[in-house]
Amino acid sequence: MDSNEHHDTPNKRRKRGRQAAACIACHRRKQKCDGALPCFNCSRRNVASTCAYSENVGRATSISASAPVARTTAPEHPVQRENVEISAPGSSRVTPDPRDPRDPQVGNLFRSRDAPSFFGSSYFGPQAAAQVISEPAPDLSSGIRHAVGSAHAFRDVGGPFSQIWDLLGLLPRTKSSADRLTECFLEELNWTVDAVHPASFKAKYDLFWERKFGFDDFASIDLRWLALLFIVLAYGVLLDCPNPKNTEVQRELQETSLRFYWAARRAIVIAPTFYGESTDLVRAGVLVTRYLIHLRRVPESWLTTSFAMRMAQAQGMHIDGERWRLPQKETETRRRLWSHLYVLDKTIALAIGRPFAIVDQQCLVKRATNVWLDDEPDDTIAATPRPLSDPTPTVYNFLTHDLAKIVGKIQEKCFGLYTASYDTVLTLDREVQDWEASLPVYFKLKDPDLSLDSSRPFLYWNRLYLHSMYHFTRMTIHRPYLLRQSITNRFKHSHDACIASACADLEMRMKYFQQPLTDRLKWTLGPHHLFNSALVLGIIAVRDPHSPRSHAITEDLIAYCEMQRADVWLNEFARAEVKIVELCVTKATQIRRSERANSYPITSRGLSVANAPTHTIGIDYSINQGDNAFHSPETTISQDGFLGMPNLAAGGGPFQWQAPWGDPTFSMLEPTDLQQWEQVLNSITQDQML
Repeated sequence: MDSNEHHDTPNKRRKRGRQAAACIACHRRKQKCDGALPCFNCSRRNVASTCAYSENVGRATSISASAPVARTTAPEHPVQRENVEISAPGSSRVTPDPRDPRDPQVGNLFRSRDAPSFFGSSYFGPQAAAQVISEPAPDLSSGIRHAVGSAHAFRDVGGPFSQIWDLLGLLPRTKSSADRLTECFLEELNWTVDAVHPASFKAKYDLFWERKFGFDDFASIDLRWLALLFIVLAYGVLLDCPNPKNTEVQRELQETSLRFYWAARRAIVIAPTFYGESTDLVRAGVLVTRYLIHLRRVPESWLTTSFAMRMAQAQGMHIDGERWRLPQKETETRRRLWSHLYVLDKTIALAIGRPFAIVDQQCLVKRATNVWLDDEPDDTIAATPRPLSDPTPTVYNFLTHDLAKIVGKIQEKCFGLYTASYDTVLTLDREVQDWEASLPVYFKLKDPDLSLDSSRPFLYWNRLYLHSMYHFTRMTIHRPYLLRQSITNRFKHSHDACIASACADLEMRMKYFQQPLTDRLKWTLGPHHLFNSALVLGIIAVRDPHSPRSHAITEDLIAYCEMQRADVWLNEFARAEVKIVELCVTKATQIRRSERANSYPITSRGLSVANAPTHTIGIDYSINQGDNAFHSPETTISQDGFLGMPNLAAGGGPFQWQAPWGDPTFSMLEPTDLQQWEQVLNSITQDQML
């Protein structure tokens, strides 16, 4: 019986050997198919975009045989935030505007499993990838039966949905608990870091909890958004109880938060296997990076921000939305999200001395403008940017983006494989100062205008972020010249700039350290938290322990350490920094005591030993702190007037203090490397005793 006869008698029992009339998905799952496009089963599982038929399979009478079937587009999700225009290769939607022939064609966007994906301009980009995406999935029913065909595939270890089953088991047992944690995040923290769009997130949240429980529903769960939910819950656990009663409660809260954090990391890794990329996946990566910064796990955050950056590049965020002919609302959203990634990538790379991932020459992104369209409908008419006197959260976004560009130049020119001249350092420092001078009056470093803080509460925290990031940048660029001395005093600018920024940053940290955890989270989630100014001040105290400034620094460092020790949220990474600061205080005190015991005279550099404080901090570091760990290097004067550079030929070891402090090609030592820090301080101490 031919295909026409089959359409005439659709309910007639088919003969043995006839080709099935089901779609590929129903045929593979051994389910009854109604022959529609999309069929009932695919629509019920929310995978209508993947419903396809073989070439020789008949259609139901409700589908017109002459209507072409589009495979390059997928229906928009009702709560999907992106409105990206999708088109096939050669379509005029993504080609440059004829009115501006200078715009290069940068590639195309295609939709794969309800997610827009970017493909470059090479042959293996738009042409080859689009052909693969547009074609229906191959029929593998003749081979080994796929694991999805099993009625309980999600329970099987080898099934594709077993990972989803495990992740769902990590959610709170009751929806009310998840509601409370989510509301804590949206009300307390979300608006300060521009993490998620509340309305869109709540819509997907309600849709997630309203789903039907069953096997078919597991195939429709969006792991990309589930990763975002897990990291939001990780923050919500900490915000729900900002002041725990004791350490046991704190430990339980931290373990619960870390459990949600690891679930988010797991979902981020698995999600690209099931779906394409999405902004939810990028936002989850940004929040995971900020979570690691809060925990002081900076090297690990370097990996997570790189992964989030790749997910953003796969969606074409490294190319401005105007070139994609996107609406203004979507363009501004993508610009802000890309700026978050850009700032994290540049600052983390500079802080730990590793290469950054975003190359400016390969990006065509404009900075965000002073408009806020998140609460406007998608079809909003193009809005005019507001003046700086009427700020929105976007102002902080593009100001940090501008400073991050300077940070990238600093790493390229001053912390690369080759040593830069001191004139280059001064030139880049002038760029940082020019950036600070161009700040609006409500973000000024000195005497800012606070009149708008009551109506715009985000300005208070944005001001702290900008100030601390400014101090982080100046401390980092001048750190290699902090301990250098010159006959002509040519490094005085670096000495003053580094010390001034370190003192200002420590003052802010001590001022806001005793606040509740809700405020401390707002403070510690940004890239400004990457570098601890207390370490810089501790090195200054060890290098010059007799000056009046060092006495004041020592007192502040003691108070800072006591404040840290009394903190219930102190983890092992923060405790390692405290030990290093305490070690610096101990070394400085030992020098003053030893010179007082030997009745050393008053030097031109500092006060008399009799005026030195007699207190010290008794610490058990469980590490040999003998003074013979290093041989005293010979002090020489280099050709550029560098005084105090150890002569490696005279028997200096590999951990001379000049390596992490005097050579820009060396990165800052890890706080957990306590033994290496002790060796560096011993070298500075021995040089001081000469």
